[in-house]
Amino acid sequence: MVPVRLTGPRLAVREYHHTEEEVDALHALFGDPEVTRHLPFGPSGREDCADQIELYLEEAMAEERDTYRLAVTRIADAEEPGDATPIGQAALTLDGHGAADLGCVLARGSWGRGYAGETVGLLRDFAFGTLGLHRLTARTAAANPAPGRVLTRLGFRPEGRPRSDGSEGAGSGDGVRSDAYLFTLLAEEWPGPAARVEGG
Repeated sequence: MVPVRLTGPRLAVREYHHTEEEVDALHALFGDPEVTRHLPFGPSGREDCADQIELYLEEAMAEERDTYRLAVTRIADAEEPGDATPIGQAALTLDGHGAADLGCVLARGSWGRGYAGETVGLLRDFAFGTLGLHRLTARTAAANPAPGRVLTRLGFRPEGRPRSDGSEGAGSGDGVRSDAYLFTLLAEEWPGPAARVEGG
């Protein structure tokens, strides 16, 4: 495995470490009902988060890697970029045909600072520049328009509104199915890397 480390102006996106601190950080993220409110699953317990990190590390060791679930960290929070406690998660899920789904989730205390745009930009550049993919897709909950604005600023185009596509409100326990927005970006529409990208 070649560990992935993507570095931007303020953030480093890297592989998870199997430590108590990383489990605590993932639990702080996915255990927060406000964070999971627009996700298709409700808050996760700490043991579930420990199991998830085990899974992420197994996925990273796969001979033909098709899933990247990476920790988002602030460079200013550590001496070495990426050594800081995670503030979010970035994900790419490849379909085996040159395309991938992209996702990004940030802790509540990191909202409104432009970190989502930087994270998605790093993933986009990695997907096209390093992995050589031809198409990226991203879905957002219809009730949560902010991620769509971020995607649009980064060159993604709205492609449709899948109806009853996700479970809105899973974080609050009501699990009401809701519409989503689908955004796509093609390699030929990509303006090129905005930051230094390492790993594969």
